[in-house]
Amino acid sequence: MTHHTTEPVPGRPPRPFGARLEAAMDAHGPLCVGIDPHPSLLADWGLPDTPAGLRDFALRTIEAVGGHVAALKPQSAFFERHGAAGIAVLEEVLAAARQTGTLCVLDVKRGDIGSTMTGYAQAYLSNGAPLCADSITVSPYLGYGSLAPALELAESSGRGVFVLALTSNPEGAAVQHAVSGERAVAAGVVEGATASNAIASGAGELGSIGLVIGATVGEAVSRLGIDLLRANGPLLAPGIGAQGAGPGELESVFGPARRHVLASTSRGVLKAGPSIEALRATALKATHEAATALR
Repeated sequence: MTHHTTEPVPGRPPRPFGARLEAAMDAHGPLCVGIDPHPSLLADWGLPDTPAGLRDFALRTIEAVGGHVAALKPQSAFFERHGAAGIAVLEEVLAAARQTGTLCVLDVKRGDIGSTMTGYAQAYLSNGAPLCADSITVSPYLGYGSLAPALELAESSGRGVFVLALTSNPEGAAVQHAVSGERAVAAGVVEGATASNAIASGAGELGSIGLVIGATVGEAVSRLGIDLLRANGPLLAPGIGAQGAGPGELESVFGPARRHVLASTSRGVLKAGPSIEALRATALKATHEAATALR
């Protein structure tokens, strides 16, 4: 089992998130397993919809796939709905993920301005913060520039962010495909990430500012004039694998940027629980399917 340290070493410049993720994908393949303790999944596992049930679900998932996949992605909402006790479980889950050496993407989709965005950034991207993760998801729809506090703290702490760009929900297109001036809103978001990753691009490394791109958005990437390869960041992509986009669709969406894709799955793996052996086997199969589809 290959371990990658996920905590910056005091006194040493932190290794950028993009470089750490690239190494993890090389070692384990391009899969990110969601930790989504949805009430229906808890029921399927025979667990109560309580903080104790969440804890059992999440820690069992980490035990099964930690050290075997490139990344884990806890969905904050399913913990937040249980209030303070649920947040305490999320803190424990993030700490457990760090212990396995597996990178963690905390799915919080935060977006705000000024000191409020700084507060969110400090909550999730500061060394030693109870909820700190290797990376988080953020929403740029108050303007890409509003993300500056998170982008700056991620860079200084060796962490990353994944910026929502082209999502596969049907409501997304009304905002993301809308044209502002000469370009679509999503194209402006990708341009922002491209600029944020410029230093890493110059050094020949994968940048730490990633994008969320649904694998099933079809020809939107090419139609909107978006260059994902030039963005040079990791591409968090739901909808890849046995039930999702196949090789043809992935070529249409990602083209030559396929090697930067981190395929995200949750229910596809979690439905195999609660058996640790079955969860691990399903995650390894999903990794193989994603790697094959993205070749």
